[in-house]
Amino acid sequence: MDEKQKMLAGEWYSANYDGTLVEERTRAQELCHELNRTQPGDGKRRKKIIVELLGYIPENLNISSPFMVDYGYNIKFGKNVFINVNNYFMDGGEITLGDNVFIGPSCGFYTAEHPLDAVDRRKGLEKTSPITVGDDVWIGADISVMPGVTIGDGSVIGAGSIVTKDIPENSLAMGVPCRVVRDIGKKVRYF
Repeated sequence: MDEKQKMLAGEWYSANYDGTLVEERTRAQELCHELNRTQPGDGKRRKKIIVELLGYIPENLNISSPFMVDYGYNIKFGKNVFINVNNYFMDGGEITLGDNVFIGPSCGFYTAEHPLDAVDRRKGLEKTSPITVGDDVWIGADISVMPGVTIGDGSVIGAGSIVTKDIPENSLAMGVPCRVVRDIGKKVRYF
């Protein structure tokens, strides 16, 4: 397997020294830079850049700039997703967001982890674990979501949280590390 195949399979791979991955990250950074310099009202141009970055046409995706990804092609957005300013998606592993997800400002979704051993870290090794966010989830401001985490449908994550473990559906969770505070039920309210 080459390094990209290892990355996508969740195995240890060389993130820093593989030419293909470096080129793909550079391309994604350039597209994000272009997106972030595009006027917020220029919806047509912003959509074109987003489609090129992701490799598909998302349905009713609203991204506020600045926005940054590692690759773009490992992110799957559901319908009606809103992403506030200053968000980062470290998408060496797949990041999936369901329908009707709201993400507050300054959040990070991190699929990569590095070896604890310094010698292995010097080699530029890392591995990825996917992140999954269910439908109708609200992620508040300044939240970090760590590798391998699943956040269940209908949950709310309080501002400033670091999510290191799965959060069940319909939960209010917050803190460092993030913990479930209470069940918020399954009621659907229309205002």
